[in-house]
Amino acid sequence: MPEVISAVGISDIGLYVPPPVIDLENLVQRRVRLNPRLVRHLERACRVTGQKAIRFPEIWEDCATLAASAIRTLVLQNAGIDVKNVRHLAVGTETGVDHSKPVSAYAQGMLQRAGIDLPGSLSSFQVQHACAGGTMALLSVAAMLAAGGRPADSGIVVSSDVARYETESTAEITQGAGAVALHVQSSPRLLELDLSTVGYCSADVDDFFRPLGSITARVNGSYSMRCYSESLEAAFLDFCARSGTRPENALLDTDYFVLHTPFRNMPESAMEKLFEKVLGYDAQKTRAVLAEKSFAAAIDPLARIGNLYAGSLTAALAFLLEDRFRALGSGIAGRKILLASYGSGNTMVILQARIAPSAAEVIARWRLGNVFSSARTASFEEYEAWAAGPVQPELHARLMENAQVPPDTFLLSGIRKDGYREYEFSTAQGLANRGEERETPDDLHGSVAVPG
Repeated sequence: MPEVISAVGISDIGLYVPPPVIDLENLVQRRVRLNPRLVRHLERACRVTGQKAIRFPEIWEDCATLAASAIRTLVLQNAGIDVKNVRHLAVGTETGVDHSKPVSAYAQGMLQRAGIDLPGSLSSFQVQHACAGGTMALLSVAAMLAAGGRPADSGIVVSSDVARYETESTAEITQGAGAVALHVQSSPRLLELDLSTVGYCSADVDDFFRPLGSITARVNGSYSMRCYSESLEAAFLDFCARSGTRPENALLDTDYFVLHTPFRNMPESAMEKLFEKVLGYDAQKTRAVLAEKSFAAAIDPLARIGNLYAGSLTAALAFLLEDRFRALGSGIAGRKILLASYGSGNTMVILQARIAPSAAEVIARWRLGNVFSSARTASFEEYEAWAAGPVQPELHARLMENAQVPPDTFLLSGIRKDGYREYEFSTAQGLANRGEERETPDDLHGSVAVPG
């Protein structure tokens, strides 16, 4: 008989953000110099969003390498993770690299080349719903672990994205890139998730979308902000109904709130509206309550990183937990967190979690400050080259000839003529496990039907 799993949740978090960074003040100055008519729009956008900088990938990085890098960070910082027990590998993304093959499959191969021997006996899949894909992947893996009845089993859930918008638009300043990996298991060491009270709200809206074939998203900013706030209220009320909690008590009794953060000021604005609706608070009183609950600790760091799409919620969670650990030490155990995950188009998920008794031991190993110390100031020309991407196979090959790829790095080493992407892991001795260059199979475009 399978054993009964009492609690499932998150045991550790690994964060990876690519080094290149461009300061928004410099970016706006450059844009305005080229087109003075943009000054009012861009300055207002920076003020409304609260954003300070954009992190973007190196020329050898994409959504798949970001995911592999976050998983490697997770595994290396935690000697307690036994990768042989990983039963599920899931990726949440809205910027995948293939219409068919999931990012999780590419990441599994890269990790194996780097000596992290994930087993073949695991489920591997990708979830998409704009920025909520990572949360949906987390809920899926947590539910499968709870149903599986094998306490030793675990899962890895990665939220990995590259947020890209049209240049010279107000949305340009809300770009970003990065990945967050979660170790999910029963008897979690960091956060216990309450899967029985999850609140939902979904609707068919066009606040944000990315047409097939487009590398940039389309967004109606003010409308999307309204959709975010309205769905937050609806999902929160659904959570209250599921948990049998009065809405005013659910807000006041929660120790910390962590929300999807497409830009720094969005969660704050949404919470002001929710507190006004439920408690009748004005913006000033709400901000005072949020300050007591260390709300800014979650969202301030993302102003210096940018929009991580699916990863913005769990990145904010990690920054909040590290901040509270510094202040309270083991006193953070038992505190309640309410997580709100928004995906445009749209869906909102409200999830309650409790900080586990051993959380302080886990957080003590983190070095989230490395995300900022590893930043490399990029030139405007380098940023423009990325913004104009993605590069075609021939150009990618030429750029990689002169690329100085550091050791211990996952990289997109080549793009075949048929479009297939090939990944490697660099070491001090060169590329790991690199065999002969693979050619496009002769029968790849044949007429014989294949499964899948």
